[in-house]
Amino acid sequence: MAPPMVQQYVEKFFSNSSISLTVVDDINALAKGYPLFEAVNRAASVVERHRGRIMYLEYNPPDSSKVKETLLVVGKGVTYDTGGADIKAGGIMAGMSRDKCGAAAVAGFMRVIDLLKPEHVRVVGAMSMVRNSVGSNCYVADELIKARSGALVRIGNTDAEGRMVMADVLCRMKELALDAINPHLFTVATLTGHAHLTVGPGYSIVMDNGPARNAGTSKRLYKAGEDIADPFEISTIRREDLQFHRGKAEGDDVMQCNNNPSSRTPRGHQGPAAFLLLASGLDKHGSGTDRPLKYSHLDIAGSAGDFPDRATGAPILALANAFLLS
Repeated sequence: MAPPMVQQYVEKFFSNSSISLTVVDDINALAKGYPLFEAVNRAASVVERHRGRIMYLEYNPPDSSKVKETLLVVGKGVTYDTGGADIKAGGIMAGMSRDKCGAAAVAGFMRVIDLLKPEHVRVVGAMSMVRNSVGSNCYVADELIKARSGALVRIGNTDAEGRMVMADVLCRMKELALDAINPHLFTVATLTGHAHLTVGPGYSIVMDNGPARNAGTSKRLYKAGEDIADPFEISTIRREDLQFHRGKAEGDDVMQCNNNPSSRTPRGHQGPAAFLLLASGLDKHGSGTDRPLKYSHLDIAGSAGDFPDRATGAPILALANAFLLS
């Protein structure tokens, strides 16, 4: 199911619901507001049925005075991942239609919200839907791309597209968070093979920035997952992860990735979370800053379910138990 078909499905699914839908699909608007996303979308955009889009799903309780928490959740929705110019060779491309499970989880979480209609929480979900195609117009390693945040990002590996399609959307969510009530930002993605190797099948990983760690978010999700059989393990974002992704060459601020797959990179699942902090500008909203913002990254590569088995829906239940039912 390519991005346009996903949009049709979501429009039908949330018609006559409490969830509003906004779609950004104009190529010029994507290039201006979401340049990292559009870099990945470049090769696919020449084929109309493959063109990427960003879908915002929003829930506002009827009485805004009762809102105690705002959740802003970004999901990776790579409908098919060829790896791009750094192509997935040797038979490892099969099953890459499952690389959209993060965005699918966002849609599923919004469906739960529509059913429960909680009074205490406002939620904005974003589905970053794109196809990582290979072709004459695909983005390549060594490119310098200015992110929405203003950071100059140097590309290291086109198969690290997941962090690219979420970073600008996370930056947009950061902008919304600055005016929100008790905001908490999340990214949800089948992001790294390293996560799968680290915790094994059936487990998600949660990583907090400083403000989220101080608020106990990882522990909150861990407990909620244990209670409802949607389990998490907790990892930590360290200063070494941030340093690894800081610019290395003249002209760049952020290094997207090294030239190796995450499975052959030390701290291969923590690094992408550090990249998302740097590329979105959230690193400027850590503990001790004038405006700290809570951010947690959920890597569901081990828990989403491998093709051809059924997708599991992780981490919808844990999120619902932690933030809607508790």
